[in-house]
Amino acid sequence: MPTDTDAAVLPSSARADADELARVEAGLDRLQTAPAPVARGRDRLARVLPPVVLLLVLLAAWQVFVAIVQPRPDIVPGPLQVLGAFADAAQSGRLQEAVLTSLERGLVGFAIAVVVGTPVGLLLAEWTPLRRAAGPLISGLQVLPSVAWVPAAIIWFGLSDATVYFVILMGAIPSIVNGLLAGIDQVPPQLRRVGVVLGAGRAQLATAIVLPAALPGYLAGIKQGWAFSWRSLMAAEIIAVGGSIGFGLGSMLQQSRELADLPGVLATILLILAIGILIELVLFGPWERHVLRRRGLAPGAAS
Repeated sequence: MPTDTDAAVLPSSARADADELARVEAGLDRLQTAPAPVARGRDRLARVLPPVVLLLVLLAAWQVFVAIVQPRPDIVPGPLQVLGAFADAAQSGRLQEAVLTSLERGLVGFAIAVVVGTPVGLLLAEWTPLRRAAGPLISGLQVLPSVAWVPAAIIWFGLSDATVYFVILMGAIPSIVNGLLAGIDQVPPQLRRVGVVLGAGRAQLATAIVLPAALPGYLAGIKQGWAFSWRSLMAAEIIAVGGSIGFGLGSMLQQSRELADLPGVLATILLILAIGILIELVLFGPWERHVLRRRGLAPGAAS
């Protein structure tokens, strides 16, 4: 790029071309520079406020319905009764024990599913004959209800935590594998060719080039894998009760059903739902927005 001294001795047309080139280069530099974070607090509030407002509206409508219709409390309890069930469970310590037990199982089982599902997905993506043979089986396992595995798992592992973890893995791994395969299918072939030209081996090509490029699809599979993990965990805890299996949210839900405690049932259902939403807002939502921004696929994207 010409210096100021060089520009002084250039003809006017050449100097104009140099100035135009400098402006273009400056524009490209700005495109490659991450924009300064503006009003992050406002953005977060805009994401959190709508669901909170909707929740408050639904609770108010529920309370109005109960106040006007006045149904039997054992069939349609009001929000205050459900809140009382929450308070009773917290006071007895059952609520804290159930939440901690289920969260620990869910997160540990999900982490194992990611560790197992990721190399399986990469292997299927890189070995076409194996994918043709195992692909339909993976898809079939994904649509198979996780609760179907509970009776077999109880026979194999008894009433133990191994039963719960087995059901979680069978529910989550197929979703993670299929999400990773879908992401890899969308990777441009040119990236593979560039990796080969640069001397990357097959394993290095898969882990250093293909996997990062497939991250958006992989992340979608991971999110779905968490959803299946959480659902599978609840199914296992509801059915597999007793033995060395601890007291989780599914057990709490089943206990309330046996006692015909509908406020307790609804309180547990709402708690299970709230934990699922919280994990999405705190963990997967920010991660997904970060990945999309890095790839220029979201507002405020940066390279």
